[in-house]
Amino acid sequence: MLYRTHVISALEKTREDFARFERSLRGEVGELAARLLALAGRTGEEVRRESGAVPQRLTYPSDELDGAGAAVLPFREAWRSHEEARRWALEALRNRVTFAADGSQIFPGREASLPVAAVQVASFENPHTPEGRYTKDVHFEVIPPDRLREGERTFESPEQVVGLIRFELEARAVCEFMRRQRGWRAHTRRVPVAFFDNTLLISSRRKNTEILFSKRYAAALAELLLTSRETGVPVVGYVDHSYAPDLRDLLEAFYKDLPESNAYDAQILRARVRGTAAPPLAKWGDRTVFFHCQRPNLAEVFFDEGGAPLVGFVYLQTTSDGHPARLDIPAWVHEAGLIEEVADAVRAECVVGNGYPYAIEAADQAALMTGRDREQFLRVVQDFAAEHRLDFHVSHKALSKGRRR
Repeated sequence: MLYRTHVISALEKTREDFARFERSLRGEVGELAARLLALAGRTGEEVRRESGAVPQRLTYPSDELDGAGAAVLPFREAWRSHEEARRWALEALRNRVTFAADGSQIFPGREASLPVAAVQVASFENPHTPEGRYTKDVHFEVIPPDRLREGERTFESPEQVVGLIRFELEARAVCEFMRRQRGWRAHTRRVPVAFFDNTLLISSRRKNTEILFSKRYAAALAELLLTSRETGVPVVGYVDHSYAPDLRDLLEAFYKDLPESNAYDAQILRARVRGTAAPPLAKWGDRTVFFHCQRPNLAEVFFDEGGAPLVGFVYLQTTSDGHPARLDIPAWVHEAGLIEEVADAVRAECVVGNGYPYAIEAADQAALMTGRDREQFLRVVQDFAAEHRLDFHVSHKALSKGRRR
């Protein structure tokens, strides 16, 4: 049990530590935010060249910076009520198919005599037609002991195996949607948008025990990106609160006088700039220009044959006062001139979902497995084992604790 008075007492002892850290960080992010705004008037090519982005494998702005004349694009729509916002959102989504997949898992525990786990991935597809016939689908998969125990040598734990399988199944569901939507242009439909509730990038791991782990994650994402490009269906890797430092690293490389900072991009984009009353992303719906994403330790599958990055991102302000969401987007979407339309689809989904894409929220609700579901799963497995004369049993103490909690 957590005791509120003890928590408050412990926090009071570290109050000055928090205050000192906040004062230091406020100055750092404010300066970085000012330098980001100072990119106005520069071209993407200038920033790329002068920062040394290519040899250093740093993120760099796209040619959207040239046309916009600034690193941030304000959202031009203005509403007087949530009803007006919803009308705009429904129009932005009308006859546009959106899709999301999300999963949950049951991890193996010591209460079972043999390790067994499960993953459930749900998908939500909405064509946004007058008929309103959205569809939900659920895929449930049991992970038997032999698949879990590969974690003893390749992975750090069986939980990593479960997390990886869930990730692969979610990516597969998104790929299947994109293949179904292939040819949407021939039917003169609006561009479909698939949501992936995760980043579209993974960095290379250095530990020997994690090599296969990284490769399988990267392979799932590479398939996702390839399918998106081949089908012409945009996929958005939605990260609600990103700690990525890509913009920070670019600014430090471009402005040689900047000291190293521990700030991350989302903080910079919401920091107050000296002499102004607003941060770079000042209001709901504002976004950055599209940035091509590179990192020194990014896996090779995220670059094309010529070495150009396959993935970029924009930051989009989806709440009135919180940090922006990061949208990882395949580079071909920018090249096809679809970034703003995709951003509008995300904005509209967030209006309907009250700050979070409704499609992801619906998929998450369908996929969720609670503690009670876990208890039921173990009981079903125990009955299955008894029927087939398998040596499997669950601790009565554990089941009792599950009922009480």
